[in-house]
Amino acid sequence: MFKLFSRFAVAVLLLLPLSLPVQGAENGLAIDPMTCLECHDNVVSAEVFAASVHGRNACTSCHTDITDLDAHMMGEQMPGPAQCVRCHKQETAEHFASVHMLSGIGCADCHHDIHSHQYWQGDKNIANDKCTECHWDSWEVYNDSIHGQAVAEGKMDSAACFDCHNLHRIEEIGDPTSFHNREFHTTVCLDCHADQEMMARNNVTSVAVSTYMSSYHGKTYRLGYPELVAGCADCHTSHGVFNHNDPRASTHQDNLVATCGACHPGATPLFVQFYSHGDMTDRANYPILYWTFIAMTTLLVSVFAVFWIHTLLWMFRGFVENREKRAALIRGEVPHHIPEAHKIYRRFNRLHIFLHLLVIISFLGLSLTGLPLKFAGQPWAKLLMEFFGGAHNAALIHRWCAVITFVYFGASLVMSWNFLFVRKDLPGNPLQRLFGPDSLFPNLRDVRDITAMVRWFLFLGPKPVFERWTYWEKFDFLAVFWGMIAIGGSGLMLWFPEFFGGFLPGWAFNVATIVHSDEALLATGFIFTVHFFNTHGRPEKFPMDFVIFNGEMNKEEFIHERLDQWKRYEELGITEQFVKPKPSGVVYDFILKTFGFLAVFTGIGLVFLMIYAFMTSGFH
Repeated sequence: MFKLFSRFAVAVLLLLPLSLPVQGAENGLAIDPMTCLECHDNVVSAEVFAASVHGRNACTSCHTDITDLDAHMMGEQMPGPAQCVRCHKQETAEHFASVHMLSGIGCADCHHDIHSHQYWQGDKNIANDKCTECHWDSWEVYNDSIHGQAVAEGKMDSAACFDCHNLHRIEEIGDPTSFHNREFHTTVCLDCHADQEMMARNNVTSVAVSTYMSSYHGKTYRLGYPELVAGCADCHTSHGVFNHNDPRASTHQDNLVATCGACHPGATPLFVQFYSHGDMTDRANYPILYWTFIAMTTLLVSVFAVFWIHTLLWMFRGFVENREKRAALIRGEVPHHIPEAHKIYRRFNRLHIFLHLLVIISFLGLSLTGLPLKFAGQPWAKLLMEFFGGAHNAALIHRWCAVITFVYFGASLVMSWNFLFVRKDLPGNPLQRLFGPDSLFPNLRDVRDITAMVRWFLFLGPKPVFERWTYWEKFDFLAVFWGMIAIGGSGLMLWFPEFFGGFLPGWAFNVATIVHSDEALLATGFIFTVHFFNTHGRPEKFPMDFVIFNGEMNKEEFIHERLDQWKRYEELGITEQFVKPKPSGVVYDFILKTFGFLAVFTGIGLVFLMIYAFMTSGFH
C-alpha cells in the first residue's frame, strides 16, 4: 500500500514544475526517478525529497554511475559516492583545499541529510548545528559566549562558526606560533569588527579596531608580522568571548594578570592597568591620554612653526644676500682682504667627530627602523621592514641604536662635567663657565643674537656675527637632553615593560607610547628639515658643511661666521693653538663625505616618505 502511495506521489510531483521538474526515462533520463523510489523508499520518501534543496534533480543527477537499471538490479552496477562537484564546483574546490578534505571528511559527512536537506536561508544556527556534531567541546564554550548567545537569539550579524572558519574552505590553523595561526587570531575578528556599519547596527563600539591598529601589536600585525605580537584572540580567547564584566571573561579584572602574563611573565596588578583599547582622543574616558596627546601635539606644532618660519626667512634672506654679493663683485667691489685666508684652524677634535658619527649612525638607524612602525599602514613601511629582514631584526637594530644613543649621551654628560669642574685651561668658576662664551648653555647673548638675526631676516639690520656657539647649535645640543628624557625614558619603559610594570601603573605605557611616537616624529622632522638646513642647506654652506667630519675651518670662514670668537682668541693670544698644520687626507675626506651625503639623502628621503604618509592619512 505504501509503495502504491509513493508511486502516486512521485507521479503528481513530476507534474508540478516547482516541486520536482524532472523528466522521465522517455525524455532522456537513464532511469526514471519513480523507479528508484519504488525500491529505495526506506532511504527517502518522495515528499521529503521533493521538498528538499535537491528536489528539482533526478536520482541519477547525483548517482551518475548508475546507467543500466538491469545491471544495478543484478548488483553489477552499484553507486559510488555522489559527485557533488558536477553542480557545486566552487564549494568542491574550496573543500578540496580544506583541512576536512585532508582528514578524509567528505561532503556527505556534514551533509548526511542530503535527501532531505533544506535551504538554510542565512540562519546561522543551522550552520552551527552542523559544526556541533563533531566539535562539541568548542561548541560548549562558544554557545555560552557573547557570539553564541546572540546567534541563538536570532542576531545574524553575530559571529557563527563559519564566519571565522569559513563554510567549506576550512583551513588548518597549524602550529600556534606559525604565521598563519597568529594572523588568523586577528584577521577573522577584523572581518566583522572593522565593519563600522555592522557595529553601529548592533550597538557595538568600533573603537577596538582603530585602537588596536594604533598600538605596537596592531602596527606589527599591519606590517605583516602577526607571529611576533598578540592578536585579538590572545586576549579575548577564540570561542569563549564574554563581556569584560563577566567573571568568565579573560579580560575580566580578576583574570587580567593571567591573560597578560601569558605573553608578559611577571605581569602585576599594576601592569594590567594598561589601557588595551585606550583612545587618546577620548577626553571623557581617557583624560590622561588625551592631555598627553594635546601636550605633545602642541609641542610639535609650536617647534615646527617657529623653526620652519625661521628656516624660510633665512632661506630667502640668504638668497638675497648671495645676489647682493654677486652684484658687488660685478661692480668691482672686492671684500676686505684677509691675510692667510685659507689657513686651517681646528674647530672640533677627534672625540667630537667620533661622537657626532655615533649620533648620525644611531639617529639614522632609529629613524629607519622606527618610522615604519609609526606609519605601519604605508606600503613603503612594509618594504623597509622587509629590507631589514622583518620586524624582529628591525627591533634589534632599533635597540642597538638606542644603546649607542645612551653611549654618546653618557659621553656628553662626562664632557659637561669635565668642562664645568675639571678643565684647568678655562677661566672662572663652574657658574661662570656655564654661562661663558665656550658653553653650550643658553645665555643673554643668545637673546641678542636671535633678535639681530630676525632683524637681518626682515632687512632691518646687518647680519650678526657669533661667538663659538650659535643659538641654533645650542638648541640642537640641549634638544639631546630633552630627547633622552622623553624618547629615551619612554623607550626604556616600552623595552622593559615587565620591569617598569612592577612599580608603574599600566596606563603609563599608554603615555609612554604617545610620548615616544610623537617625540620621535618631532626629532626626525626637526633634524631632517631644520637641522639639515641650518648645517648644510643654507646658502653659505650648501651642499654640505664638512667641518663636523674633519673638524677644520679656514681663517676666512672662521672670521666671517664667528668673528667675536676670533677676536676673543686674539685678545687671549691663543689663535695659534688652534692652527692645524695640514688638512685631512684625501681617502679620509672621500669616505666621510660619501657617508655624509648618504646620511643627508637618507634623511631627505625619509622626510618625503613622512609627508606622503600624512597626505594619504596613513599615519594613525
